[in-house]
Amino acid sequence: MSKRVMVVDDSRIVQLQLKKILADTEYQIVAFCQSGEEALEKYSEVQPDLVTMDILMPGIDGLETARQLLKSYPNARILMVSSLAYDDTINEANDVGVKGFVYKPFERSQILESMSNVFRDV
Repeated sequence: MSKRVMVVDDSRIVQLQLKKILADTEYQIVAFCQSGEEALEKYSEVQPDLVTMDILMPGIDGLETARQLLKSYPNARILMVSSLAYDDTINEANDVGVKGFVYKPFERSQILESMSNVFRDV
């Protein structure tokens, strides 16, 4: 059975890249969101097994979106995908409760390995 993924990123290029990478894998993209607000609205509707989340987006940033999602859905699995690869940002993401961090630009193997790691604790 495929795992349902919600991609939260305002970059159309990243959305297309993830769509291409995840084609013919066990992951199925069930929603694309351009903002944190949209992700918060869509989460309950699409019930994803995993959320990939950018940090820098219009409106609510990815860290705050992750914080709010995990408050409402404590079992949500969130993988941060961002170019903000600073120690304090990564530490804050871990404190929020995300399951991993992938740096942009990313390779197919990095994404797939990180996504697999998210499900190791299941």
